[in-house]
Amino acid sequence: MIRRAGACLLLAACVVLPGCAWLKPPPPPPEPQGATEATLAPLAVELEVQAPGELRSLLENYLDLGRLRALAPDEPITPAELRRLEAATPAQARALLETEGYFDAQVQVQRVADNPPKVRVTVQPGERTIVRDVVWGVKGPLQQAVEAGDTRAMAARSALQGNWPMPPGSPFRNAQWGNAKSSSLAQLRASGYAAASWESTRAEVDAVDQNAVLWVTAQSGPLFRTGELRILGLERHDEQTVRNLANFEPGTPATEQLLLDYQERLQRAGLYDRATVNIDTDPAVADATPVTVRLGELPLQTAIVGLGVSANTGPRATLEHIHRRIFGQRATLRNKFELAQLRQAWEGELTSHTLPGLKRNLVGGALERVESSDDVVRSARLRAGRAFDSERIDRLLFVEVEQSDTRNDLGTETARAISLNLHNTWRKVDNVLLPTDGLGLTLQTAVGQARSDNFDNSTATGPYARAYAKLQWWKPVGEDWYAHTRLELGQVFVKNDLRVPDSQRFRAGGDESVRGYGYRDLGPEENGVTRSGNVLMTASAEIATPLTPRIPGLWWATFVDLGNAADRWSELSPALGVGAGVRYRSPLGPISVDLAYGRETKSVRLHLSVGVQF
Repeated sequence: MIRRAGACLLLAACVVLPGCAWLKPPPPPPEPQGATEATLAPLAVELEVQAPGELRSLLENYLDLGRLRALAPDEPITPAELRRLEAATPAQARALLETEGYFDAQVQVQRVADNPPKVRVTVQPGERTIVRDVVWGVKGPLQQAVEAGDTRAMAARSALQGNWPMPPGSPFRNAQWGNAKSSSLAQLRASGYAAASWESTRAEVDAVDQNAVLWVTAQSGPLFRTGELRILGLERHDEQTVRNLANFEPGTPATEQLLLDYQERLQRAGLYDRATVNIDTDPAVADATPVTVRLGELPLQTAIVGLGVSANTGPRATLEHIHRRIFGQRATLRNKFELAQLRQAWEGELTSHTLPGLKRNLVGGALERVESSDDVVRSARLRAGRAFDSERIDRLLFVEVEQSDTRNDLGTETARAISLNLHNTWRKVDNVLLPTDGLGLTLQTAVGQARSDNFDNSTATGPYARAYAKLQWWKPVGEDWYAHTRLELGQVFVKNDLRVPDSQRFRAGGDESVRGYGYRDLGPEENGVTRSGNVLMTASAEIATPLTPRIPGLWWATFVDLGNAADRWSELSPALGVGAGVRYRSPLGPISVDLAYGRETKSVRLHLSVGVQF
């Protein structure tokens, strides 16, 4: 640079003094390629991070050197830019490590190669910071209600503190700290304090002792209570059914669960294709917040035609017709016809729309012909009763008149009965359509009077009682493994020579029973003919896991089934079925395809089923 400046001065002197052109120096030689950093050939850089596993991934993904390599692996940088990134790396690394609770980390950066350049980042994270204490505070109407002895408010505050996601002893992480504040505030709002907010939150970190004290103070705002219902979107149906489905009085605390349960009842009513329930969260109307219900109605009539194959009954065609306001009344009429290889049936039911107390009145009937390997059963029934449906419990109380005719190689058996029946289904599962965790329990009881004309031409009459239970349990087991177990028990209490209608007795075999055997093929035998029995026991254990992470809804499963039906418990000899299959978790429920081996028949059967039966 100095030589260039001197040449310029000499050239200026030559212009001023005539005749001194001989003093002009020769031109400077060309500067060699790469003599300055601005013109150096750019270079690619390789990053090596030496740190514990989870921290290594964090630094590789978020350090500028790592991001540069990940976003543009073939893009080179100049040596000057590389030196700048190396100088900035220790501070960046320490800032990233602090988000994971490491506030005393030692970071070293070293260039270990130049062509191509390779940078090594070595981390000694030190001890992780642990939450030492959480100091809670709640202000506003919630705290006032707690001080006044309100048990509901005390439970809400206790749940808020008890469910805090970062209790003493847990690692302190920035992401978890943020999530803890968000989830706790959402819980407070869900408990009825819809305008709740944080008055203050802070974390005091002691980097020397590696512990943190969390300070959180919530401002609850007012407790919101339900006011008037504002119903939008109705065209064919009236508001009374919507109000009956609410099942809460004005002034009820407007909790998130209350609104979600109401929304689910609307969606399950069979009248609406969409339903949303919201409240006005303006604190000024908290004492009687309007509840807005937006609905979209299903068509007045629907016809559904189906074609398929059932492992139980063979190829089938179905036709179902639904009229959601028959004769202009608040009632739904359903008719379903099924024509299958082994089963032909009609089922009809007239049901009122939901009445106060979530009740429905119903009248129904059915005709059915079912063929199995040893007999043909024809039955007819008429029932009238009342149903109660809630989020966890479905209850049906009804009186039924029924007749069945059973024809086989022994002749014909006819049974008639009138009975009072109570059916209860209770469920507590994570997902009704696709459960993976929870319990389901079905209980059925009946008492009645029966008359039978038996195969031996004798006639019997008398009272009877029936009890049936099915318990199902779903549970995640380990990582990506899911268990499902089932236990089914039933008994008809009746004198020996009296037969009740076939639908009141029991058989086993087929889907949702003992796989590896045909539909209704398991039961007591008489002269080589299988018939229905008075006692039933089946059990099943299954474990399943996704086939591949790329298709999480496709599972494979292996299972063991056991069970049979008999006239007496002492005569029950369980049949064993084992097999494997695949599950596709569709929006309509699981679609299952199973291949099962029956130990008693020494044969293999294919089973197909859709949905979960509670």
